[in-house]
Amino acid sequence: MFRFADWTRRSILLASAALLVASTGVSAQTTSSSPNSPNKQASKKEQPVKIAVQVSENDPRALNLALNNVRNALEFYASHKKSATVEVVAYGPGLHMLRSDTSPVKDRVAEMSLTYPNLTFSACRNTMANMQKQEGKDIPIVSEAKVTDSGVVRLVELQSQGYAYVRP
Repeated sequence: MFRFADWTRRSILLASAALLVASTGVSAQTTSSSPNSPNKQASKKEQPVKIAVQVSENDPRALNLALNNVRNALEFYASHKKSATVEVVAYGPGLHMLRSDTSPVKDRVAEMSLTYPNLTFSACRNTMANMQKQEGKDIPIVSEAKVTDSGVVRLVELQSQGYAYVRP
């Protein structure tokens, strides 16, 4: 049986919910469309683009692809007058990219380091130590690279600092 009190209670609850949703939407819309809102002000300040590139394969095609991606990204942002920083992190078999005795791309690494001042190459110390044990000799790294304790940890640190992650 239909009771007037049930209908009234439901109507009041529905109307209250609708008003709450509508007022929240109006408030959010007013805030985001205000020319002096924090969102608008933050977007006016150009944030530099930050990219972390993982290199973990010892395949000349993969190494060249990674360097091509880096070059293309840096050239793109430069042509659009945007600041970009790229860090290439090599570990595991990918460390060969930065080995001065085995790298098939060491000349490109040297050339790109001179061309792009916002480009950094990082070599994994853990991988270097493992390769040293296996090969029984010191592992020489190109002068353009810095050594980081752990390649994987370095990538995590970069991502926590706002770097976009790329694995070609």
